[in-house]
Amino acid sequence: MEILSPAAEAYADRFTSPLDALLQKVADYTYANHPHSHMLSGKVQGKFLSLISTLLKPRRILEIGTFTGFSALCLAEGLDKNGVLHTIELREEDAGTARNFFKESINFERIILHTGNALEIIPTLKEEWDLVFIDADKTGYLEYYKLILPKLKKGGLILADNVLFHGEVFQDTISGKNGKAIQAFNEYIYRDQSVEKVLLTVRDGLMFIVKK
Repeated sequence: MEILSPAAEAYADRFTSPLDALLQKVADYTYANHPHSHMLSGKVQGKFLSLISTLLKPRRILEIGTFTGFSALCLAEGLDKNGVLHTIELREEDAGTARNFFKESINFERIILHTGNALEIIPTLKEEWDLVFIDADKTGYLEYYKLILPKLKKGGLILADNVLFHGEVFQDTISGKNGKAIQAFNEYIYRDQSVEKVLLTVRDGLMFIVKK
């Protein structure tokens, strides 16, 4: 299901600042070579991530789901001068692609790439997070959230991608496991009184969660 009309998406793209050369290179490579290129955040969401990070100037960023490195590079643009971004990718091949692109970034030394199961890696990271971006396996969202929230600073921000999951959450009866998982995640966040939240209709849905 198309959540936004192609005309609206094209219009948003037209009036959004252009990507820098490296981000454009990552996007072009991914669209041309990756069988799941639709997973890339894309220009509009990428610039949104970059601007949010720039406004917050976070010291510690966590990303769950590196893919080919596009969103990590966007988020890294706003890092505090002493800031560090940790990003976790399950797939070795995607991690390798991302690592090669990270090497071309001025922020290379401030991006720490972990390869493996995020549920195992997150507890080993002794950090307090200012900004977290969740964009990994949908069935794991709720577990990731429960792991992260205690380590998120007061006033810290979690962004969760794909919370409309291609429109599956609009159905009266959700049949797919990913759609069911996202619906359960959305309902849990809605009931969680420890955070403020707003669901944004950017791309495939972006949940904006701020810890009270």
